[in-house]
Amino acid sequence: MKRLWTVPLLIVGSILLLVLGFRFLSLLVVLLVVLSLFLPRWRQYLLTGPLAERFHRALPPLSATEREALASGSVWWDAELFTGKPDWQNLLNTPASKLTEQEQAFLDGPVEQLCAELNDWQINHQDRDLSPAIWRFIKQQGFFGLIIPEQYGGKAFSPRAHSDIILKIASRSVTAAVTVMVPNSLGPAELLLHYGTEQQKSFYLPRLASGEEVPCFALTGPEAGSDASHIPDRGVVCHREFEGKTTLGIEINWEKRYITLGPVATLLGLAFHLYDPEHLLGDKDDIGITLALIPTNTKGVNIGRRHWPMGTAFQNGPNWGKDVFIPMDWVIGGQDYVGRGWQMLMESLAAGRSISLPALSTGAAKFACRITGAYARVREQFHQPIGRFEGIADLLGRMAGQSYMVDAVRRTTADAVGRGERPAVLSAIAKYHLTETMRRIVNDAMDIHGGKTICLGPHNPLANVYQTIPISITVEGANILTRNLIIFGQGAFRAHPFILKEMAALEAGTDEERTVRFDEVLCQHMAHFARNLSRSFLLGLSLGHFSPTPTETFKRRYQQLNHLSASLAVATDVCLALFGGSLKRRESLSARLGDLLSQLYMASCTLQRYHHSPSQQDTTLADWATSRAIYQAQQALVELCDNLPNRFSRWLLKRVTLPLGPRYKAPSDKLTHQLAEQLQQPGSMRDQLTDGIYLPEDSDQYVAQLEQAFELCVAATPLERKLRQSGLTWEQAQQQGILSQEEAELIRTARQARRQVIEVDHFNARLEEDEE
Repeated sequence: MKRLWTVPLLIVGSILLLVLGFRFLSLLVVLLVVLSLFLPRWRQYLLTGPLAERFHRALPPLSATEREALASGSVWWDAELFTGKPDWQNLLNTPASKLTEQEQAFLDGPVEQLCAELNDWQINHQDRDLSPAIWRFIKQQGFFGLIIPEQYGGKAFSPRAHSDIILKIASRSVTAAVTVMVPNSLGPAELLLHYGTEQQKSFYLPRLASGEEVPCFALTGPEAGSDASHIPDRGVVCHREFEGKTTLGIEINWEKRYITLGPVATLLGLAFHLYDPEHLLGDKDDIGITLALIPTNTKGVNIGRRHWPMGTAFQNGPNWGKDVFIPMDWVIGGQDYVGRGWQMLMESLAAGRSISLPALSTGAAKFACRITGAYARVREQFHQPIGRFEGIADLLGRMAGQSYMVDAVRRTTADAVGRGERPAVLSAIAKYHLTETMRRIVNDAMDIHGGKTICLGPHNPLANVYQTIPISITVEGANILTRNLIIFGQGAFRAHPFILKEMAALEAGTDEERTVRFDEVLCQHMAHFARNLSRSFLLGLSLGHFSPTPTETFKRRYQQLNHLSASLAVATDVCLALFGGSLKRRESLSARLGDLLSQLYMASCTLQRYHHSPSQQDTTLADWATSRAIYQAQQALVELCDNLPNRFSRWLLKRVTLPLGPRYKAPSDKLTHQLAEQLQQPGSMRDQLTDGIYLPEDSDQYVAQLEQAFELCVAATPLERKLRQSGLTWEQAQQQGILSQEEAELIRTARQARRQVIEVDHFNARLEEDEE
């Protein structure tokens, strides 16, 4: 134990003397602290014993649902970031997943065919539903069985393939993407795969894979939204007559809302609170949250009504149950899994947060980037493309850099799930930041398009994407809740190397056992804190210089992240020391710590993506994305320091973590404008950045028309410049031999194509579509 403390204590003592000054009182304090920590009995008597007693009394009791949330999922790169010294080589050595031949064939075949048949205007504003033909195609081609194993009739696709499929569909139609992604994320299939009995799997999974059953899952209700752990829907264990026999089962009453696919579902997954007042299952009255599968034609089930979320046509609605009796074998996993529903949900929620919503967000971001870059090049004002104006270029460059980062996070997180991780914290980061970043990208795209995209119509490519943004922000855990409570609230407990161990030590039996165990863990924690304190201070002085990096490429970015990772570890321990268990109620501070962790993760994903597929085009994108993430992480740290409750803690944490002040810069205007220019030029950068989205070939489709106009306008640019210098019309220039016939035709065709794509939809006075 003495060896463990020697070096850290010398380092901490030196830093304290540097920070506080060489004063007698400071030196005396340091010497007393060092002396007490070197002698185990003194340390336990003077320090760890009283601390253990105080923390034991002050530590808020964890509810059963909180314990289940902490126990669910796994930790991966988030734990590395909390160490203060992440192993970059381990991250870079993690291989990127590749699609199998079957997965690629499905993307190139049925997915491409589905996208070609989708008409978002007709779906949302005329039919207000997918057409019967589209519904049949989705079922027959196995879109509802992407995650179901082949032995049950499914596709058994990897998380990466699942993500790529949702991305492409989302770039064409949000309604279709949501319809496909829900059965493959948090729903009956996911729950059955992990917890179902073999009988349940054998019966339901083939029916789900074929589309014979349309699933939904009902969790949210009027009185339990974000606080889903306290759902009031009640089930009571009892005996009832069922199919002519007295059967042990559950009588349930519930009210749910916002249930996607609910109005058309044939199989309802239901979460409810189970009670056993007659003790038919055991000694407990309160069994806990339980999950069951209920055919929607069961007596007492009322389902079929629909909501209309932001005017989007995907099926979503409420449902109710009145005195619905189900036999015990309808519980997912059978009787052995009653009361384990919350843990089951927390484990399975990673699919929606890690795969579906990040893929949808990435599809929308890539699509917005591609069409906005083209539109900014085609649309002209003051005789030049609007993308040449720096105000527009600022937005275009930001859109490009953020889209690259969004795709990097999507890939890394989906690949982690594919390796068997259940990343509870990282999935929350992906859900929150990718939906929020998508919101900013689409907002920028709307600003650049101006009046073109505020008028609804079949030639408005962005309206439906824009309208559905609040849905992504709200579902799978509202973003305010996710940022303020979940990311750091779970991250600090799950990924921190010592917090859970200390909590376990405080629950030891006797006072003496508690003190001894807590002393051992706390000593390790303090050594960890001391190392990161010194590391953060020294790296802050050097701005990360001299810290080891896994590669020379982006060396400075790795070094800056080394500094900020150590600062995250220090800031976490300081805040836990200041607030203890009440830190989760300091939501604003917790959110900033979560922002710091999130930006480090997103920068890590970006560097990993570049390492897997380096190119000249990716270098500029990765440089922009990592520098912005590092700058944002630094800003979160500054704001955290500025908002600590007392002057000394603010001064000390800032002096240790940012001794030279905030020195990391946001991406430069030059770099941003370089990205904007590349986004407005045909080429590999634009194609790689927007890879994976659906691009129609039908010339009647607006996006195909825009792509054609974009290429024509770029080709005609030197001729337009030549024509302006002549002061003639293109007809006059052709007659005078300044332009050849082919050149004059290119100008005419480009202008015609430009005029076609900048046209705005219009209708008669009663908003009925004109007959053609």
